[in-house]
Amino acid sequence: MKTSFAKTWISSIQTRKQRKYRYNAPLHIKSKFLNTHLDASLRKKYNVRALRVRKGDTVKVVAGQFKGKTGKVEKVDAQYVKVFVAGIENHRKDGSKSLIPLQPSNLMIIDLDLSDNKRVLKLKTDVKKAETKKVVKSGTKVKAEKTEKAVKATKEEVKNE
Repeated sequence: MKTSFAKTWISSIQTRKQRKYRYNAPLHIKSKFLNTHLDASLRKKYNVRALRVRKGDTVKVVAGQFKGKTGKVEKVDAQYVKVFVAGIENHRKDGSKSLIPLQPSNLMIIDLDLSDNKRVLKLKTDVKKAETKKVVKSGTKVKAEKTEKAVKATKEEVKNE
């Protein structure tokens, strides 16, 4: 069996092949595995179901031993696809504490860290795209053109900031 990453691999029902794909994936693809669902209010506001979890986001654990706990993301490890949350720690015998790695699928983003302009721009354009889809479905081209101009305007606003 090859140990390298196969670009042409589509999918398999065999668990061993799925694990192998995830293990051997390059970092730019492993980064996509770090996507986490958004809270219902954020989902409605930004019209996006999931986003990549980042340092500074506030998350809630929705599954596992620490279910129900919330905290800020301290560290995101793209290589091992793990997230470390403040307050979820392991107490060692020598008295020190260490953060416990969590899987992003067991988390839900409650509050976003919007200090990065690229992330803000992406969220704004997603909202505008959703508006254009609604307008196009209604059948009026004029409104769709206006919203496309609004998307370009928001991109320019973020660049100027």
